[in-house]
Amino acid sequence: MSFGKYLLSSLLIFIPISVAAHYLGWGSLVVFITAGLAIVPLAAWMGTATEEIAVVAGPSLGGLLNATFGNATELIIALVALNAGLIDVVKASLTGSIIGNLLLVMGLSMLLGGLRYKEQEFQPIVARVNASSMNLAVIAILLPTAANYAARSPIPEATIQNFSVAVALVLIAVYGLTLLFSMKTHTYLYDAGVAQQELEEMAQENLADGESSGHKVNLWLWIGILLAATLFVAVESELLVDSLEEATEHLGLTALFTGVILLPIIGNAAEHATAVTVAMKDKMDLSVSVAVGSSLQIALFVAPVLVIAGWLLGKPMDLNFNLFELVAVMVAVLITNSISSDGRSNWLEGILLLAAYVVIGLAFYFQPAI
Repeated sequence: MSFGKYLLSSLLIFIPISVAAHYLGWGSLVVFITAGLAIVPLAAWMGTATEEIAVVAGPSLGGLLNATFGNATELIIALVALNAGLIDVVKASLTGSIIGNLLLVMGLSMLLGGLRYKEQEFQPIVARVNASSMNLAVIAILLPTAANYAARSPIPEATIQNFSVAVALVLIAVYGLTLLFSMKTHTYLYDAGVAQQELEEMAQENLADGESSGHKVNLWLWIGILLAATLFVAVESELLVDSLEEATEHLGLTALFTGVILLPIIGNAAEHATAVTVAMKDKMDLSVSVAVGSSLQIALFVAPVLVIAGWLLGKPMDLNFNLFELVAVMVAVLITNSISSDGRSNWLEGILLLAAYVVIGLAFYFQPAI
């Protein structure tokens, strides 16, 4: 086990600590911090288990598993928050995940990869297809908000929610078609699925290492690990959400800043580390696939699922976002599409993405609570 994996796994100690902090009344701030730290290694184990199962399942089913469970941690946290009635936090975490993946993750990947290799290349066709998909996602989440602002009188909440559910169904259908396009009908445009191949190669290396040491990958073991990690993520998410409001008040932070900046970092930490690590190994195709693909999954799958879940649970979850959040998402998509369109990256472009993320983060930090 590498030092990084050992360090990550050591954070599992915060699972019993967070539970003890909750039941022994150590304070909301302690519960919030320890639960957040506990989620990071659990998300990593979920990702590892998914990759191992994907190798055994084969390319097609494996790709579908990676696409489905790629943002499982964020979805679980959001569902818990949605059930608790923290609708604004859920919406903020969705926009924050998109912004964080496009600016923070890609920025760090391009910066650190560029410092080591000067200039890196990735498939421009992937960048163009992803850009078109992200533009659709931005339009889809913009229209319900725009319709509400443009109306002469406030549109009834039920109407906005019904509109959002209809849009959500369209987005889920588009997400399914993008998977079909990239994994089945037009894999040749992606150089036979470069990013997916690299993911499989990494998992195959782990498989080979296990076989050379006399151990074979146990499918049922990894399924058990995936289920156990998912269960613990749900428990820790419950603790995190329960302590969120009081903890952020102690820290002097608004719910908007917490949702846009803190929660996405907690839920995406392991995935962020993967994208940066592979970029430093000159596998920029995989890094871009992880970062942009995660944003697309949030916009085209996670957000629509949450809208439909809110409709079923009787929670007023819709696509009528805070206008300031939409502007931030549009800025993130615009600058990312501009920088990635040529299929090349360098450290300066990474700096530009990180600078945009810092400016947006500062804007949300100083944005007063509504």
